[in-house]
Amino acid sequence: MAAKSKLSRTRNIGIVAHIDAGKTTVSERILYYTGKSYKMGEVHDGEAVMDWMPQEQERGITITSAVTTCLWKNCEIHIIDTPGHVDFTIEVERSLRVLDGAVVVFCAVGGVEPQSETVWHQADKYGVPKIAFINKMDRVGADFFAAVEMMRERFVSIPLPIQIPAGSEDNFRGAIDLINQKLLTWDDASQGIEYTIMEIPPEYADQAKKQREKMIEKLAEVDDSLADKYIGGEEITVAEIMEAIRKATISLKITPVLCGAALRNKGIQPILDAVIDYLPSPEDVPPVKGINPLTKKEEIRHSSDKEPLAALAFKIMMDEGRKLSFLRIYSGQIHTGDEIYNAVKKKKEKVARLLRMHANKRERIDKASAGELVAILGLKETTTGDTLCDETHPIMLEQIEFYEPVISQAIEAKTPADQEKLTLSLAKLSEEDPTLRVKYDEETAQTVISGMGELHLEIIVDRLKREFNAYVNVGKPRVVYRETIQKHVEMEGLFEKELGDKKHFGHVRISLTPRKRGSGNEVVNKLDSATIPVEYQEAIVEGLREALMSGVLSSYPVIDVEVKVIGGSHKEGESSIQGYKIAAASAFRDGCNQADPLILEPIMLVDIITPSEFMGDVIGDINSRKGDIQTINPKGAVSEIKAKVPLRAMFGYSTDLRSATQGRAVFSMLFAEYNKA
Repeated sequence: MAAKSKLSRTRNIGIVAHIDAGKTTVSERILYYTGKSYKMGEVHDGEAVMDWMPQEQERGITITSAVTTCLWKNCEIHIIDTPGHVDFTIEVERSLRVLDGAVVVFCAVGGVEPQSETVWHQADKYGVPKIAFINKMDRVGADFFAAVEMMRERFVSIPLPIQIPAGSEDNFRGAIDLINQKLLTWDDASQGIEYTIMEIPPEYADQAKKQREKMIEKLAEVDDSLADKYIGGEEITVAEIMEAIRKATISLKITPVLCGAALRNKGIQPILDAVIDYLPSPEDVPPVKGINPLTKKEEIRHSSDKEPLAALAFKIMMDEGRKLSFLRIYSGQIHTGDEIYNAVKKKKEKVARLLRMHANKRERIDKASAGELVAILGLKETTTGDTLCDETHPIMLEQIEFYEPVISQAIEAKTPADQEKLTLSLAKLSEEDPTLRVKYDEETAQTVISGMGELHLEIIVDRLKREFNAYVNVGKPRVVYRETIQKHVEMEGLFEKELGDKKHFGHVRISLTPRKRGSGNEVVNKLDSATIPVEYQEAIVEGLREALMSGVLSSYPVIDVEVKVIGGSHKEGESSIQGYKIAAASAFRDGCNQADPLILEPIMLVDIITPSEFMGDVIGDINSRKGDIQTINPKGAVSEIKAKVPLRAMFGYSTDLRSATQGRAVFSMLFAEYNKA
């Protein structure tokens, strides 16, 4: 039984939110109260434990997701503090992929902001149960019930307040626990370590009673056994309420909502209690599914040490020049010195060291089991999204989808000595960050880096200087375009040449067909081995995949095209891999030229929240940028505007928006689609 009880006492959670809602402050408090850190780090002093990168400390934002482990009430909680800035969405996405639960932090003044909506939908995509914490109750304009109402309008799972605030703004005293019907207040002298549980004061009694009644009514709607008692007018016990909340949270029907003020050290311990009471342990989540690479059939792995190993590498980090791979172990165990199998790369890897992480400090361990998040030194081939498993029971878990970069920038080394460092450092950084792409441009002798936004590239350049001492000159950011075709064509490619003293021959027939926007490329091989032997067929497909990387108009990658290999011929003794590769590539280029090629540009989904009096100016400005307004939602004092705008028109937008709205509007943008430029 011992192993089972340890799993049931494990929680893997992420702390996610919109930028500036206060999630790093919440994480810092959690570490302090669970005894992991001896003093509280503050984001605004640049001293937060979880924001340990110098770039994070200066900007007061989180860039990489930090992993840490702490203990609370005999439970082991693994926490990932994720970034809120949209340029680092991939960090959130890959963290949610391996977590069992999330604490979503909202600001009591701003409510549901654009990025918190994105994060919420990412969590829904992976079926992650959530707890909501409405932070900053002490700020001017804080409104708990308005924030809950916004959640109700926007999200599928019903927000269920299990606490309500006692007072707000300057009068915020503490939280009223609706389940146990008590008032919790925190002691300032002990930095919030001490808190007092008391009877609800008379001035809040009516409101608390009404809200508790509402809470039970909502629970009865999603829980049958509770509904029978409720209708029958029977007394419902605290244990029954908690059991019902846990069930409904794990099945994504409801989201428990708590409140507090993290910066004032109020409301943190109940979050930890709620994580343990309502979020799932690795045993409560469905078993993980994967494909057996040998039989191509779906298999499952239950969260247990007894099952064969299945783990997902969700993050790679360079640390003092050594590669650290972060893993979520779904089943089985890993010991120091083990050989484990990478099912994606089809290679064996050696576990040199196993580490339990605490932000950027670490502790060596000898073994790690199902349900844990750990880091490994020594995996040479492994990259983000790879599955590590037992070679005798191979499995491939669903890989992580990466976003395509939308913005690029030319950089060049300042001195020849920097050039060597630059190549090495960029290789390491792109291994760490799957949304960073690096390309060397032969014509201009410049290196082009592409990423998710202006801030993303700024941080990369900063890290090149600081961590790798590689100094670079930086060009202006540029938009990353794409190419496609508009009509169906068939084309032949023939290559016959003597190179050296060997004849090379290749002959291929292909068809090119445009596909729906956003559906990606597909290469289909329709040949049989009688027409062209199999080893040359592989060369043809490889040649076509390489050709798709650069189009005929401006050498941008080609997207949304189906390429079919439909014929060709073979000459005994003369056919060569090289010949077929060249023939396939030239057929593709000639085909594109005749298929009405077209340049596509990235269109962004821009979400702006502005005081209503500036709405006209903001809309006028979007129209002048050739933007297309999708929706306008007035919300009292502020209005939300959603629009689709070409990325090329969005450079420097934050400065223009600030000056148009006296610095009071905020915006976020996400890639929406590629469309005709």
